[in-house]
Amino acid sequence: MSNLRLLLGFDYGTRQIGVAVGQMITGQARELCVLKAQNGVPDWQQIEALLKEWQPDALVVGLPLNMDGSPSEMSERAEKFARRLHGRYQLPVHTHDERLTTYEAKGQRLAQGQRGGYRERPVDAIAAALLLQGWLEQHGA
Repeated sequence: MSNLRLLLGFDYGTRQIGVAVGQMITGQARELCVLKAQNGVPDWQQIEALLKEWQPDALVVGLPLNMDGSPSEMSERAEKFARRLHGRYQLPVHTHDERLTTYEAKGQRLAQGQRGGYRERPVDAIAAALLLQGWLEQHGA
């Protein structure tokens, strides 16, 4: 994985998909944007535009496992999304356990003094940054 430099992380959801960018060199990830989805289907043109703009070496998709580590219905959908990303764009796609990232992202927003409902101010991009940060830390960045 030493040839990886730039990665995009995705916090998959049925209505929204958070996106983050991270670098292996610095080991840091940051939120990028939130994409709308229709029943889990993203606007593939938006994803393609992000890939053209950022030219990542690999992608990381969050895997929302149950608290006991077993797969959930959403983790199966996230894995399907990861397979579709790989099939469409021929980039390496990794999955990463994202348990509690949304909870942690909401906590970060509150700690920063950012109030407001989840619907008006989604935390999906923050969650994507947290899961990508976790992947970077686990893979020696």
